[in-house]
Amino acid sequence: MQQLGSFWRRRDLAHIWHPCTQMHDHEAGNIPLLPIRRARGVWLEDCDGRRYLDAISSWWVNLFGHGRAEIAAAIARQANELEHVIFAGFTHRPAIELAERLTALAPPGLERVFFADNGSAAVEVALKLSFHYWYNQGRPERTRFVALGGGYHGETLGALGVGDLGLYRAVYRPLLIEPLVVNPPDCRGLPPAEWEAASRNAFAAMAETLRRHHETVAAVIVEPLVQCAGGMRMYHPVYLRLLRGECDRYGIHLIADEIATGFGRTGTLFACEQAAISPDLMCLSKGLTGGFLPLAAVLMKEELYQAFYGEYQQGRNFLHSHSYTGNPLACAAALATLDLFEKDDVLAANRRTAALMAENAMLLAGHPHIADVRQTGMIVAFDMIAERDTRTPYPAAERRGLGVYRYGLEHGVLLRPLGDTIYCMPPYVITPDEVERMIDVVRRGIDAVTTGR
Repeated sequence: MQQLGSFWRRRDLAHIWHPCTQMHDHEAGNIPLLPIRRARGVWLEDCDGRRYLDAISSWWVNLFGHGRAEIAAAIARQANELEHVIFAGFTHRPAIELAERLTALAPPGLERVFFADNGSAAVEVALKLSFHYWYNQGRPERTRFVALGGGYHGETLGALGVGDLGLYRAVYRPLLIEPLVVNPPDCRGLPPAEWEAASRNAFAAMAETLRRHHETVAAVIVEPLVQCAGGMRMYHPVYLRLLRGECDRYGIHLIADEIATGFGRTGTLFACEQAAISPDLMCLSKGLTGGFLPLAAVLMKEELYQAFYGEYQQGRNFLHSHSYTGNPLACAAALATLDLFEKDDVLAANRRTAALMAENAMLLAGHPHIADVRQTGMIVAFDMIAERDTRTPYPAAERRGLGVYRYGLEHGVLLRPLGDTIYCMPPYVITPDEVERMIDVVRRGIDAVTTGR
């Protein structure tokens, strides 16, 4: 059995370049490369029979557990009817029903749907729609975008252009647009009772940026409530309410990137609901298909759609397409995912699980090498530091987070830290015993790389 994993690793390393990976780490054995052969529920199983609790929902996409029978069956049924058809000039039932259901579930006013095939593409669509809207409105000077510091919206050039993670932007900067970057409402290190005041105070920078630049701004793009890839930075919904008000004041589009926060992750179906606001455009992906197939959707207000509507000769068309736009198999998976939300009281169950995650996570609150324990819904995060009192970070070159990752794998839990930020974002079907196991491995992993215990 031990030889089977090595067999597949050798074949992989001969040809495949993995994402977000320095392949030398795999070749040198610094980071394990694990061939996975099956998965069920929250568990992955590798080719050598070892099992790993998927504490990160396989890059935040898997909502209802791996191998969920209802979603697999929906895909199989659809595959026997229609696997794909060009979506220009043709349509089909799964896409129509999905658009109807998404607009019914979304915040009020989001009535039109443009399909794409991944989160970065959805952000590209939203940015182009906003820019092109102002062009069609005779306002070509509105070309700029406002983004939050530490934000992440994907890795295609347009999406990178409104992100603010130096790791991703540095090399490609000559190819990117330059957004107006505003200090984010980062509530790390603060007790939850202080999040609202801190978020209100942080909004002053956004208000000033919009006051000064509104005549040339097309849209503001934000990740509602949690800046995920930026280190699981969390903030209070009041920031979104204030932002909606200022965008309305100046006639600026608000783009909500709910790719990671949508579909129940933050405690409501969409994070924007907690602020009782409707964005002008909302980007969805990741959990949309329950982790089975790539699909994305951009929901928008009717006003944006109408800005492109007219006679062909007017040249108002939105020329953006993907070969797999509205793919029937992916739409069928998404419909089955929405069915699961309807069948079970998922959000209520998530609140119970989130409470258990919080109870276990707070056992680490006094750890000498943890600066902060924070939570929003089904996301809990911990920041490792060298010195708690001074909040001194570890040198990045020490790769302490990688040490926790390796410890997790050795003890049957898949964690993928963001630098020295350890987080858990498990599938919703995780059991109480599995929650305790997950957090216990986090605790022991942090102990191992900080105190040597």
